[in-house]
Amino acid sequence: MIRTLIVEDSPVAQQLLAHILASDPRIQVVGIVDEGEKAIAAVERLRPDVVTMDIHMPGLNGFDTTRCIMEKNPVPIVIVSGSFSADHIEKGFRAMEAGALTMLRKPRGIGHPEHVNDAKELIKNVVTMSEVKVIRRWPHRVKEGSLAPVPLTGARTAPTAIRLVAIGASTGGPAVLQRIFAALPKTFPVPIVVVQHMAAGFMESFLIWLNASTGFPSSIATPGDLLAPGHAYFAPEGLHMLVRGNHRIALSAAEPRNGLCPSVNNLFRSVAEVYGPNAAGVLLTGMGRDGADELGRMKQRGAVTVVQDQESSVVFGMPGEAVKLGAAEFILAPDRIAELLTQLVQPKIR
Repeated sequence: MIRTLIVEDSPVAQQLLAHILASDPRIQVVGIVDEGEKAIAAVERLRPDVVTMDIHMPGLNGFDTTRCIMEKNPVPIVIVSGSFSADHIEKGFRAMEAGALTMLRKPRGIGHPEHVNDAKELIKNVVTMSEVKVIRRWPHRVKEGSLAPVPLTGARTAPTAIRLVAIGASTGGPAVLQRIFAALPKTFPVPIVVVQHMAAGFMESFLIWLNASTGFPSSIATPGDLLAPGHAYFAPEGLHMLVRGNHRIALSAAEPRNGLCPSVNNLFRSVAEVYGPNAAGVLLTGMGRDGADELGRMKQRGAVTVVQDQESSVVFGMPGEAVKLGAAEFILAPDRIAELLTQLVQPKIR
């Protein structure tokens, strides 16, 4: 049984969440609390396997409560937001920076056309996140001991100029992307294309938060976008993102790949074909293996390939699969990923 604690201040929402979760035989609701301080105490007392966390509550909000839990008794936390206001979303992504795994829309009520889908999404995420064994609060500084053994000084650089950086991320990715983008120089001279797996309805708000917290220009890709230096383009919800030989973005409504749309594999495959050795591919924290095979294809074409290291990953699934395949040339913590990318394009910065 997956022991689940519900943290929610609305009695109506409490009942709805409890009803949905209890409908799955794998899940046991072990407690319901309506305040952050109570949640911290309940986690210590009940030792749940997963916590569903509201954002807006009396006293401690969801961000502060998550931060305290991750410091004292780390546990998988799923943010369940009932609002798409800027304040709520900012606190939700800050909670993910503090260690929460993902953020979902609060399920709509029984009778709503989307209720069944919302309920399935909540159950799927609670079950999936319960399998994440190592959860901790994101460190403010990366210790030297966590850095990959591959030295940057004297490491091979791209045989030809890097003209594009492609990044794939899933569970835990938003906080890592925030950390990397904040560390990149504001004059970063090449475009970046990103596939970040995310629950429906949050991408636009995520990019508002990412832009505000990093100062690195980022936007949702649109068909025909001309790839501009120093700008990040994110795949929109429900569409695969590809790059073309004319340095423009194409979007595809093709079938999901391994159940995912957008797919990191689809992006990396197009980057390998179009840019070959003139690209860098980066695979960050996430469950499954999306991107691992095609990162190997990028390496075969001469691209620089990088994965996030295990110690700093919330889930070492996607990067771990790439390591098993021999697809990763560098295995680095987020700060060093930003450092490497800057080093690779340094001649252009000069």
